[in-house]
Order: sequence, then C-alpha cells, then structure tokens
Amino acid sequence: MTVYRRPSFLAAAAVVALALAGCSSGPKNLPAASAAMPTGADEVEEIAALLDRGERREAEKRIEKGLARDPMNASLMVLLQGIEGDAKADLGPKNYPYTVQPGETMAELAERFLGNRLKSYQLARYNGIEVPSDLAAGSELRIPGQLPRAAAEPRTSPPPSTPRTRPAAVALEPKPAPPARPTADPAAAQRARSAGLTALNQGKIPQALTLLRRAATLDPGNATIASDLARAERIARTVRSRR
Repeated sequence: MTVYRRPSFLAAAAVVALALAGCSSGPKNLPAASAAMPTGADEVEEIAALLDRGERREAEKRIEKGLARDPMNASLMVLLQGIEGDAKADLGPKNYPYTVQPGETMAELAERFLGNRLKSYQLARYNGIEVPSDLAAGSELRIPGQLPRAAAEPRTSPPPSTPRTRPAAVALEPKPAPPARPTADPAAAQRARSAGLTALNQGKIPQALTLLRRAATLDPGNATIASDLARAERIARTVRSRR
C-alpha cells in the first residue's frame, strides 16, 4: 500500500516566512530597546577622560546621547553641569588658596575638596583652566568654600602646668555647668554632605536631597553645602520635568 506524504518543502517554506516576518518587524523596536539601556560606569569614565584632556565638544555629544538613553543618570548630569553651568555660581564665591603637590590630579582634588571626582572639569573652569590634565605641581588653585578649621587654626601646645596654690577643698568644689553648645556641627555637616553627594552620584536623588538639607541645617553658613543643595534641587527638578 502506498502512503501519501506532504512535501517537506512546505514546512521549510513556512519556517522561512516566519523568520522573514520577524526580521521585517524587528528593527522597528530597536530604538525603544536602546533607549532603555543604562549608561555604564566605563562610559562615564571615558567622558570624564575626554573632559580631562579638554575635548569638551566630543564629551558634550556623548553626554547628550547618554541622557537620551538614560535621562535619570546623575553622573551624566554632573558632567553636563560642569560644562554648561556657571562654575562660580555653582561652587560659590568664597574660596581659599591651595598649592598643587607633585602627583596630584584635578580629579583627585575634586574628590577631596568637592566630594565627587566627576566635578574635575567644573573645578578646572572655576580656576580658568581649559585642560585639567595640564595641572602642574606648584600651581595655586582656588578651592571653593571655607578653609577647613583644622588648617586655619593650627594647634598650639598647652601651657606648662603650674603648681596649685588653692587648698584641696577649693579644688573639689563643683564647677559651673558649661554653656549649651549651639546646634551647628560642621563635622557632622561634612559627613552628611559627603553621603549626600555619593547618593546624588548614584542617582538616589531623594536621599541626596535629604542628606544635603541636613548638612545645610548643621552648618547653615557653609556656602559649598548650600551650592551642593541648590544643584541637587535643580537636578531633581530636571528629572521631574522629564518624566
């Protein structure tokens, strides 16, 4: 008895047709997929390196492309603010001198004094430097903010002790309670500022705002903290407007 079978080429043709249909519709979805791709840390460092070499236009193009894909990326916003913002206004008018030591880079100084190495280009613009990598040892920079109290007031050795002339009974008299300290705490304010800048760099904008507001409360006269808080609030408004 002869068994009738359908030609196998019909099944193959169906498979090819499905594949072609998928290929024709696939590219239309590529822009949406690429728009959801986050900007990696390596790409951020590459853009920072371009700015360090003074290649501003190329860096700005890559930042704009990155924000088009990842509009809430705080690192890219920090880099863009360093290019387009007013460094004097953002970092504040108060500053103090600092002499660059051998081996120091603008990125290291930005990390140490501003709490974020991505502010390297902004610190360079603050000092009128177009190419941060040209920083040389012995150069004098202006660092935004107030001179740290430890550096401004060098410690002095305590005076030599003198023999007591008062009777022991007088020495044991209770001393009056010291006056209450003010609520300001610059050291705690700096810790809150550093944590706030770290949160801002990681894209945790609400947490950054909370920490920077606490820092401003603990040290209300600190222009650097006030500038960081203002910048964080601008970033928060930008994020909200893009949603």
